[in-house]
Amino acid sequence: MARRDLAAVAANEGRARLELEFEQPYLLGPLFGDYDRHLITIEQRLGVHIAARGNRVQIEGEPDAAARAREVLVGLYNRLDQGHDVDAEAVEAVLGMAAQPSLDGIIADEVATPPRVMIRTRKKTIVPRSTVQTVYMEALGRDDMIFALGPAGTGKTYLAVAQAVAMLITGQVDRLILSRPAVEAGERLGFLPGDMKEKVDPYLRPLYDALYDMLPTEQVERRIASGEIEIAPIAFMRGRTLNDAFIILDEAQNTTPQQMKMFLTRFGMRARMVICGDPNQTDLPNGVMSGLKDAVGKLEGIPKISMVRFTAADVVRHPLVGRIVEAYEGPGQ
Repeated sequence: MARRDLAAVAANEGRARLELEFEQPYLLGPLFGDYDRHLITIEQRLGVHIAARGNRVQIEGEPDAAARAREVLVGLYNRLDQGHDVDAEAVEAVLGMAAQPSLDGIIADEVATPPRVMIRTRKKTIVPRSTVQTVYMEALGRDDMIFALGPAGTGKTYLAVAQAVAMLITGQVDRLILSRPAVEAGERLGFLPGDMKEKVDPYLRPLYDALYDMLPTEQVERRIASGEIEIAPIAFMRGRTLNDAFIILDEAQNTTPQQMKMFLTRFGMRARMVICGDPNQTDLPNGVMSGLKDAVGKLEGIPKISMVRFTAADVVRHPLVGRIVEAYEGPGQ
């Protein structure tokens, strides 16, 4: 662990200088990044100056910014100390968490402590990259039905697929069913060339991408061929009862209330269901209510149904994505 705050003195009026000493020098290479790129990112994002000498790091800047930079470095170091990788995405995620104050107005505890929840798949171990992701991952492991609401890039579908794969490979469920509305909400596929699979595959590609990130390619293809993994548009769910399954509905904002009711009532024994979508980004025709909004209004507060809400602050893609989301959802939009 890092020994913190060896020095905390005023460099100039309104500025602070903090010093950290790290006990495991071999972790400093991945902590700082190639050519100190992680330190440079922290400096640019928080407006501080960071100087590293040996196993000591000095941070200088505005008191709040210096404190946040300290927590980011400690949080990243602790992740390395626990055996997790630190890359550019992890740095951005911890910076995002450091920007979210805790109830006492200082800094969220999740920044400086190792993650308390993780998902293990064949190819990687996934840890939260934002405070809300921690809440979401806990709900994925606990509740029967989870609504994940918020903008693109927050990990809603990706983490749901990760949890589903983890439960499939450990035998907690027998099959994984991934679904989404195909073209807009009406699933008007007739004009597209090819058989049904060729028609719908382009619209289900994000689900395939997440699967290939969790499992070796040959396992994905074998499990799809055997029916353990099924990827299909929502219309294919009609008339079924899905027992012993992990069911994910992506892009749920593009369902109608009738489609959503049909999908939710497919829920069977020993099943888990995750509904992902952004209520602010529907592609439905004008005047058609989103099935996602309708379901949230009807089901919120029911035990064993979680509602997890993400915001632009939880975007864990390139930092520009979060700023783009904020620009489009800001005042006057």
